[in-house]
Amino acid sequence: MTDLSHFTTPDGLRLAYRDEGEGMPLIALPGLTRNHRDFDFLAPHLSGVRLVRPDYRGRGASDHADWQTYTVPHELGDVAALMDHLGIARAAFLGTSRGGLISMVMAASKPEAVIGVCLNDVGPVVNAEGLKAIDGYIGRKPFAKSLDEMARLRQKTARGFANVPEERWREDVERSYVETEDGLDLRYDPALRESYLAAMAAETPDLWPFFDALADKPVALVHGANSDLLTDDTVDEMRKRRPDLRYARVPDRGHVPFLDEPEALETIRSWLDDCR
Repeated sequence: MTDLSHFTTPDGLRLAYRDEGEGMPLIALPGLTRNHRDFDFLAPHLSGVRLVRPDYRGRGASDHADWQTYTVPHELGDVAALMDHLGIARAAFLGTSRGGLISMVMAASKPEAVIGVCLNDVGPVVNAEGLKAIDGYIGRKPFAKSLDEMARLRQKTARGFANVPEERWREDVERSYVETEDGLDLRYDPALRESYLAAMAAETPDLWPFFDALADKPVALVHGANSDLLTDDTVDEMRKRRPDLRYARVPDRGHVPFLDEPEALETIRSWLDDCR
């Protein structure tokens, strides 16, 4: 697999990204605490695209920063700076959770830069129950002392997931944690918790206008059938507003699907065809 590359943001941070393949630019944006490896399970199934996967500031191999800049507007600016760095004027966007929010805001603020958007288990309404679950772990080292132990724990306790072998959980957790002599450590800045709590204390903005900004672009939604973050009511409203929405309901998955499930792959491939 291609080595990570780096670029420098306007405020001087050195951020990492992976750039591989040829074809239509597809920028894949990970979840809140995650990194470019969110898309490791999907990448082998893609063809005819230039897949660009950044690590946000404070995540993965990117520099840490002032926690007050761990926000959607700053991360959106970093993505725009990466596009400029790579000479990409327009791209399709695949956003997992936080990445989906950034994708929608990008479409509203820089519509000329967005070909289409695929959302992975996120919409304009984020369910409070799912946010409560995030509050329980963000910025905190896990009790598990090894990746193997963490994989077994995830297999038993992952909300909404079933029929996922321990081997897959082992592959998944190594993308979020690193083993040290003192146990597992996070692959992101623990200060992300401060930004998250500040955002939760602020007034929740109406995100429907950002979804509606996708009106003239190909849109897809991958939805974990048992998700605690994206409810069926929100999905119903999204489909009402966009009857042409490409939609995959992935069984035995909570927040978020791995994206190599057959239902997810079929929808993503159809959406990519729409974007070309």
